[in-house]
Amino acid sequence: MNNSIEWRVSDELVPYDEALAFMEERVAAIRAGTAPECVWLLEHPPLYTAGTSADPKDLLWHDRFPVYQTGRGGQFTYHGPGQRVAYVMLDLKKRGADVRAYVHDLEEWLIRTLARFTVKGERRDGRVGIWVDRGPGPGMSRREDKVAAIGVRVRHWVTFHGIALNVDPDLSHFQGIVPCGITQHGVTSLWGLGNTPTMEDVDCALMAAWDEVFGRPGDGGGE
Repeated sequence: MNNSIEWRVSDELVPYDEALAFMEERVAAIRAGTAPECVWLLEHPPLYTAGTSADPKDLLWHDRFPVYQTGRGGQFTYHGPGQRVAYVMLDLKKRGADVRAYVHDLEEWLIRTLARFTVKGERRDGRVGIWVDRGPGPGMSRREDKVAAIGVRVRHWVTFHGIALNVDPDLSHFQGIVPCGITQHGVTSLWGLGNTPTMEDVDCALMAAWDEVFGRPGDGGGE
């Protein structure tokens, strides 16, 4: 097997069960050495996923969209049209065997992707995902909105699940959950921030930023 990464891009909405089945199969094949690492860029129909730390009280709409229990870390997340999901299946044994560093690299990947659209994405201590500072909020506080979510799972040092970047989803759909258990901050998108890229534009930015953070195929790791 060579060291190149397979990039998959789906133009049609992908059912969540179908995506899970593919990830399970590919993760096993990567571990067995019979398939290359893979990044799959896709959109889902509207749905909610519950991570391993999800609190049932954070699901506010019980009947509007399907809810999937998933083995990734984190709490409740929304997926839907207009959101670019990237499922990342990597062999961490070849990349330092450090899950914390891997999550940091996913954050950096998103930050560099957003920078290509003149958006300053930031990490926040104690909060998962990538955030944007929206300036002064009510009172003396500042408003911060989440623009991208991260949820990962690792099995035998092979990763699956990944990131979700809000390009132009229906942000009202996030009202059916407490996203990632956080009530004091909001959710936004690239279009909500005044940027109007196509999904193809976003894919090109993700691929370019990937090489900067994780290295080109065959480099053997990221920064």
